[in-house]
Amino acid sequence: MTQEYTAHSVTAEGDERGSRSRARDLLDRWRRDPGIWRRGIVLALLALLAALLMIIHSRLPNTIGNLGSLTETFLPWLGLVVPLVLLLGLLRRSATALIAVLLPAVVWLNLFGGLLTDKSGEGGDLTVATHNVNADNPDPEATAADMADSGADVIALEELKAGALPTYEKAMARTYKYHSVQGTVGLWSKYPLSGTKPVDIQLGWVRAMRSTVTTPEGRVAVYVAHLPSVRVKLHAGFTASQRDKSADALGEAIADEPLERVILLGDLNGTMNDRSLNAVTSQMRSTQGAAGDGYGFSWPAAFPLARIDQIMVKGVEPTSSWTLPRTGSDHLPIAARVALGK
Repeated sequence: MTQEYTAHSVTAEGDERGSRSRARDLLDRWRRDPGIWRRGIVLALLALLAALLMIIHSRLPNTIGNLGSLTETFLPWLGLVVPLVLLLGLLRRSATALIAVLLPAVVWLNLFGGLLTDKSGEGGDLTVATHNVNADNPDPEATAADMADSGADVIALEELKAGALPTYEKAMARTYKYHSVQGTVGLWSKYPLSGTKPVDIQLGWVRAMRSTVTTPEGRVAVYVAHLPSVRVKLHAGFTASQRDKSADALGEAIADEPLERVILLGDLNGTMNDRSLNAVTSQMRSTQGAAGDGYGFSWPAAFPLARIDQIMVKGVEPTSSWTLPRTGSDHLPIAARVALGK
């Protein structure tokens, strides 16, 4: 037994010494390589450009194709430059690239590193959910059943098509006693609704609403909104002017809300980083940023690239936030639990 143990120990020590020797040989070859600093200049410039974009994203102009908002929508994905440059820098044996990649890595971690940790907690008084069900949803019955079984106390649905509305109303009725539909958005609740009305977001038709939900812990104002879609076009860039106007109008309505506790549910067609949603984001907190686990990307459902569906709060404390399983929609439903206090 002792001899066998000793043999294993000698083998392990030999492997360790061999690994150290190979590492030293590799470093020696790199040090003797005269091109180690000349190679990888393009890779280093790519790394520095990614870092610069992340640092000055708020200063990028929106006057040309809404370049600033487009960059901010997909800003977290600039972090992919780090592993790319790191891998290519190693393959190219470029010390320049390997040193340069440290800058975007540090900047990205400063901006988004906090989203890598699980901030969800226990407790909370109210569970809310929101889902853009997609007007062209091929299976509204299954989507409605999934949302009815989600366990949320309050659910907002967007992009409700008139022909599919009875399907949603029938499926949700067995769990939610109270509901209201205004235009193409609707709110279902286990608790009484009052003061329900459309919210004018400068579209000419109704895609936003407001209602008071009377919970056991008191009243909370719940807004449901579906801001206009944005498009990326080669000749026009990021076309978002109507969305931006609607965001300003929604922000004004929320700012004028008399109740202190406010929850916004909906598809805002923009991320929390997009400065064009500042009228809303400047006065409310994202539940995902405050109490989520990961990025919580919600669109497109097949391979989520951005969180454009939002649950935002004012005057209440988020305790947890998560995405729900995929339905027949091109968006993922999202949910959060909040503490209302007294």
